[in-house]
Amino acid sequence: MAQTAPTSRTREQPTGDEEATVDLKLGEFQNVPTLTLSEARLLINAVMDHRKSQRKVEETETLIKTQDYLDVFARFKQKENIEAVERMLASHDELELFERSQLGSLCCESSEEAKTLIPSLMNKIGDNDLQELLDEITKLRNFVE
Repeated sequence: MAQTAPTSRTREQPTGDEEATVDLKLGEFQNVPTLTLSEARLLINAVMDHRKSQRKVEETETLIKTQDYLDVFARFKQKENIEAVERMLASHDELELFERSQLGSLCCESSEEAKTLIPSLMNKIGDNDLQELLDEITKLRNFVE
C-alpha cells in the first residue's frame, strides 16, 4: 500500500515566550509599536481613501470584514479624540506600548476592571492614578459618535 503525501505543512510549535499575564512577556513583540482599535481604523480608512483617490482600490473580503469590525469596536471615531487619547497614554512612561494600546481599546470604567483585563498593570500604576487616566479617556469618548 502506497504512502500518501501530507496535505498540509507541519505547524511550527509556539515558542511559549509570549504571555500577557502579570509578567508581560511578548517575546519578539516586546517594545514594538502597537495601535488601539481606533488608531487602526483611522489608519486603514486613510489608506483606503488614498487608494480610492488613486483608483487603486482592491477591497478583499478580509479587508471589508476588518473595517466592519473596527467600525463596531473602535471606541473613538474622531481623529482629534484618537490623538488626545494617544497623547494621554504616551505620557505614562511606566506602561508598556502593549498596555497603552489595550487601555485605549478596552476603555475600562474602573481601575479594577483594567487590572483584571490587563494583569500586567498590577504593579506598574496605582489604582488612583489609573482611575484618573481612565476617567480622562472616558471624557473624550463621545457615545453618539
